[in-house]
Amino acid sequence: MVHINIEFKAKCENPASLRKILLSLDPVYKGKDHQIDTYFKVESGRLKLREGNIENALIHYERPDIADVKQSTILLHHPRPDNTSSLKDILIKTLGVLTIVDKEREIYFIDNVKFHIDSVKSLGYFVEVEAIDSDGSIGIQKLQKQCDYYRKLFQISSKDLIDFSYSDLIMRE
Repeated sequence: MVHINIEFKAKCENPASLRKILLSLDPVYKGKDHQIDTYFKVESGRLKLREGNIENALIHYERPDIADVKQSTILLHHPRPDNTSSLKDILIKTLGVLTIVDKEREIYFIDNVKFHIDSVKSLGYFVEVEAIDSDGSIGIQKLQKQCDYYRKLFQISSKDLIDFSYSDLIMRE
């Protein structure tokens, strides 16, 4: 299934303050998930297998590496929970592992907008906001407006925006 996201990721020096603002909007809280994202070596975009208690998926995405609100094109596959290890073994054997991201993620939703407050091992705290159009009914302009609204609400400055994925940041360490 192809999804279009408009999203941003930013360094978060004060997750408690951001959480307080988010909770004032009465979001749907999905829970706190310990996620292991295994990134594989691919020729274009990024391919990762996410293993968590709440979210499990094989995700291929393409997105520009810019420190701003940006568009992502995402392909998702949700493997059966009892089949993740064999899928991972196949991907490791055929593609090879690029890197592994270990994080604790708080997951919230307001309508079609997904919020993450992440604690990434060896990197620190981050916030991600994803305005999601899973069926083409919302449109890029509205998704952009949603991201702009939350970026302003959370008082996220340009210097705090992250241009790369966690995998890139970890590989730089």
